[in-house]
Amino acid sequence: ELQRCVFTDNLVSLSESGRDLGKFSVSVEFACRAQQPCMLVHAQSQGAIEDSLCGTTVTGLITEGSHLLLMRLFALKGKVPENMTFISIDQNLHIISATFEQLGVEKEEFDGECMEVFGIKRTLLFSEDDPQTWHCYFLPDHMVSRVQLGSPVAVKILQLPSYQEKVEIPKMSLSWEEDMQMRSKFLDRKEEQKADHASYLRRHPEIRALISDFLQFLLLRKPDDVFQFAREYFLPFTCHHPQSESTQAVDPSI
Repeated sequence: ELQRCVFTDNLVSLSESGRDLGKFSVSVEFACRAQQPCMLVHAQSQGAIEDSLCGTTVTGLITEGSHLLLMRLFALKGKVPENMTFISIDQNLHIISATFEQLGVEKEEFDGECMEVFGIKRTLLFSEDDPQTWHCYFLPDHMVSRVQLGSPVAVKILQLPSYQEKVEIPKMSLSWEEDMQMRSKFLDRKEEQKADHASYLRRHPEIRALISDFLQFLLLRKPDDVFQFAREYFLPFTCHHPQSESTQAVDPSI
């Protein structure tokens, strides 16, 4: 399911009159931190309010970034579990309470087509008298609108996303020699196999004699085609193939 969350949403900020105020984007990608796989969330908004440039950027997997990823997962499942309340931290390192609720399914029009969208209500409680609430809608995973209650600005999508885009997962280098746990497992497995092989050879001493005889005969004849020579040498040991004339001419006792 996390793999299905790896994509970028591009929306625009609109005023109540429909004026374009700026852009809003959210991207999720796989990353690696301290040799551990993780998810990297990058959210950015930029625009102008009353002709003054403004914008914010959030990168990481805490606070706003984790909330955006959680809502993508809720939208994929089409359901928000009950009592979804988390203790979070804002950008000023203040402890806040984050609550998610399901708004249900509504219908919105995109490019002249009416489509169903899944709504999620997110509430941040900085203090008992200062809650902030957003209504976010997804189709079925991409965010199509985001509105903060009481704000004159709404974030909406203008063009429906293409669902034919392939998600490319970057390859992460694995240095198992530097991982103490993996190296320990490797050494344990190595010793286990060595002991198992040694035990098998002790139970079958004929293996050493067979290989020794073959090597002596090989060095004596020094054939150009080693594979053909080995085939003819070991062919008499099988019960499924009759001996060929060339094999019968070979005397392993020499």
